[in-house]
Amino acid sequence: MATQKLYAGVKLRETRTRLGLTQKAFAEKLGVSLPYLNQMENNNRPVSTGVVLALAQEFGFDVAELSTGDAERLVTDMREALADPVFADGAPPVADLRLVASNAPALARAFLELHRAYRQGHEQLASLDEALGREGSSVQASPWEEVRDFFHYCDNYIDAVDRAAEHFVRDASPELAAQALLERRGISVQHVDQPNLRGFDAAAGCLTLSSLASPATRRFQLLHQVALLTQSDLLDATLDFARFQSDEARAIARIGLANYFAGAALLPYNRFLETARQTRHDVERLADIFGASIEQVAHRLSTLQRPGAKGIPFFFVRVDQAGTITKRHSATRLQFARFGGACPLWNVHRAFETPGQFLRQLAQTPDGVRYISLARDVSKSGGSFAAPIRRYAIALGCEVKHAGSLVYADDLDVTNAAAFEPIGISCRICERPDCHQRSVPPLERRLRIDPDARGVLPYEIER
Repeated sequence: MATQKLYAGVKLRETRTRLGLTQKAFAEKLGVSLPYLNQMENNNRPVSTGVVLALAQEFGFDVAELSTGDAERLVTDMREALADPVFADGAPPVADLRLVASNAPALARAFLELHRAYRQGHEQLASLDEALGREGSSVQASPWEEVRDFFHYCDNYIDAVDRAAEHFVRDASPELAAQALLERRGISVQHVDQPNLRGFDAAAGCLTLSSLASPATRRFQLLHQVALLTQSDLLDATLDFARFQSDEARAIARIGLANYFAGAALLPYNRFLETARQTRHDVERLADIFGASIEQVAHRLSTLQRPGAKGIPFFFVRVDQAGTITKRHSATRLQFARFGGACPLWNVHRAFETPGQFLRQLAQTPDGVRYISLARDVSKSGGSFAAPIRRYAIALGCEVKHAGSLVYADDLDVTNAAAFEPIGISCRICERPDCHQRSVPPLERRLRIDPDARGVLPYEIER
């Protein structure tokens, strides 16, 4: 089988820029000519084996990063955007999208921003929203979506914040470290019967946590407040780098970064990674060892992407009962729909039917990649009979090649191709012709309509 050529011009340019080197100096350190480096940076030539070795030896570069990053998820996002009916007559082939994602990622992101603005404007008009007619109502990405995409394209790993959180708990447990810091600042902590999870009165020097919340949630909220009190400069520097379009997006991202700090302090990177390997990624055991929730552990497993110390690349997603994705991240090749819900064939939807249990699924996406997926409900009580219950389901998974590192795969026959269920991302970009759960036709296939015959679908998809 021919070896796949590696084109990573964008990554090479980013690496050289980060190191502050000219093309000439960078070429000398890699042992190649200046024209050859220029051709590699412009994807006119593949990255050679010698250059890969030089990157590792000269700069300690994690060469796995050359074949990962934004390209595949950009392709997936563009395909989904191009599945919009407005593009039905002129969607470019996937090969063209890969060229854009590899050679012009900034252009790809600009296209996604433009499409998102179009969608928002279309939805506003469809709902008779008069905002477009009011002064200062220019259509732009919603703050929530903008922040979601920021974390999405950072691989949900923020190195500086992650290391700061790990440093904070280096000498004590997360809870003790937080309490000691608050005591030094003269801030008292009170547990009160209140619906709000957390409240902070700076003038009174009092932090209140809800006694109705679970212990794991209270620890998380305690550490979240510590992040806001002690990491202001770090959070601001990260937010400045992100260049959000609105004050609302910046405020939402600040909360997200404080949440990130809290999760990284509750589950410190190196200790958590080592324990995850020792327990073979048993989510329930990890939750017990670290005093965290199932959802917190699953989310943290998907963020273990520190250069030079990466964990298994996991995907993580949370859906509500309507199937709408409320959290999503993937360090794998699997990407999620940006709009709408997840594939109905995915086991995450069945988790609501079996509360308190992990469901396992061997699944295969249309690109032929095989995964093991875990799903479980994470319903959250309001703490009293009258309080509403928030019902969610989460899914955590990885490519099946990592099955040996998962306790959940011990009795599964991962060598049996028939054991893998077909799943997709979005019906409009899923090319499977015979899916019994299909809601709309695929964008890139022609349809055949026979008025005298009816199968599962009212049309046939040409293969």
